[in-house]
Amino acid sequence: MSHLANPDFAACVAASFDKQNAMRLIRASMPVIEHGRTEIHVPHWSGVEQQHGFVHGGVVGMIADSAAGYAAMTMVPASASVLTVEYKMNLVAPADGEKLIARGAVVRPGRTLIVTKAEVFAVTGEKSTLCALMQQTIMVMHGKRER
Repeated sequence: MSHLANPDFAACVAASFDKQNAMRLIRASMPVIEHGRTEIHVPHWSGVEQQHGFVHGGVVGMIADSAAGYAAMTMVPASASVLTVEYKMNLVAPADGEKLIARGAVVRPGRTLIVTKAEVFAVTGEKSTLCALMQQTIMVMHGKRER
């Protein structure tokens, strides 16, 4: 990727994730935080299902957005924050598994805009099925920290 704008990026990303009540609401965790890459995991439980018993597409979008956004956050200085300005998602298979894993990654880092991607997999045992693809643009907000 590129140089480390914030050597403490992992701690900053973890602290930000802990502030997201929406992630807590869906029982999400973020076990992977690496430079330019993160993962968010969500168990499949009745509170995130739609009428067919699949994980709701809105939840799939939430974790894709956050995984890719946090991948971008690993690239910015400690004095900056990030904000999604757009994303395009394709739901390619039902989100039906024991858990979902959203893998976010930086495609192109930049000072003002960062392009990211996310893949969301439905996982049952050793079997993973790609259920969504997302491309995203993140705005770097220099000098604006989170509250």
